[in-house]
Amino acid sequence: MQFSSKYEYTLLALLELATAYPKGEYLHIRQIAELQNIPSRYLEQILATLRKGGLIQSTRGSKGGYILTREPSEITLLDAFNCIEGGSGIAAFTTNQSIGKKVVQSFCLEAYQAVNSVLQQYTLQDLRERQENQSQTQLMYYI
Repeated sequence: MQFSSKYEYTLLALLELATAYPKGEYLHIRQIAELQNIPSRYLEQILATLRKGGLIQSTRGSKGGYILTREPSEITLLDAFNCIEGGSGIAAFTTNQSIGKKVVQSFCLEAYQAVNSVLQQYTLQDLRERQENQSQTQLMYYI
């Protein structure tokens, strides 16, 4: 299964916001775009959707920008997915479907539920910790 680039960009932006959250720092679109190499115009749309979904808030002005509305440990990857992708599921069964179509839809529903289960298990804090672990691993020098 492959996630959309929109969702991947969303997670990258949220990861930057999660990193800044403990310091109470607001990040500007320009900062996030440069740090994660995300097109600014596209990032504007993503952040607007996240703000409407209640995952982030914004403040205007030179000290303004974007910040998470909750602790990174309280925002699951499923929260982000549902906000950006609309939480759309598998279409409901209808009575006049072929047996083959019902079997395929049943499989798709099971796969969708499995993905949701995994996304529900992980938070932005988990992503942040993984990023820190990767950074520390890359800094190791051997003599």
